[in-house]
Amino acid sequence: MKILIVDDHPLVRDAMSRIVVELAPAVDVLQAADCVQGLAFARDAPDVDLVLLDLNLPGVQGFEALERFRREHPALPVVVVSMHHDGDTVREVIRRGAMGFIPKVCTKEIILGALRLVLSGAVYVPSQAMAEDAEATGTQSPGRAAVALTRLGDLGLTPRQAEVLALMMRGRNNKEICRELGLAERTVKLHVTAVLNVLRVSSRTQAVLAATRLGLNAENLAGGAGGR
Repeated sequence: MKILIVDDHPLVRDAMSRIVVELAPAVDVLQAADCVQGLAFARDAPDVDLVLLDLNLPGVQGFEALERFRREHPALPVVVVSMHHDGDTVREVIRRGAMGFIPKVCTKEIILGALRLVLSGAVYVPSQAMAEDAEATGTQSPGRAAVALTRLGDLGLTPRQAEVLALMMRGRNNKEICRELGLAERTVKLHVTAVLNVLRVSSRTQAVLAATRLGLNAENLAGGAGGR
């Protein structure tokens, strides 16, 4: 596996390198200090599996850097890693084609889980960013989560489906959900499909966004499931 880290801070690159090597037995890490150097690495190493891209880069930066990677290497998955993780930024990054968004404040465990999810072909969106954005814009009152929790049954979610949705909001992929809940992969797929149908969405990312708008999060979903 080969991963390209594009960040202008050497300490950040080194820290991320120490984390991503835990993704597989053999991980080759490439480091670039800016977008131009990162694009050159991607051209010279067509076997790169994943790009971790900072938004604050010298020269070409922000959404422009992401768009250049998507334009020049459309088949290469890009995950944005940034200190700025407000809801608007997260949504815009996903809209422009990133396969995920990881706040730099995340723990190693969350980062690894998010990257494994992306490498499995899914999209990772930090649920906390959506929740913070909803609270900041006044779309979620302090009592909203409790109200939503009491209405899980009204939504049509079974306790098990609520547990599956909680793990989806934590960035777990199907195999990880299987291990945590002790279920067969086919069963987990059925639960995920049911969750998407209940929330009237077509992807895991949309499910996370929809659940967040309802005032749900991984904690109250898991608690509500355990209480029924």
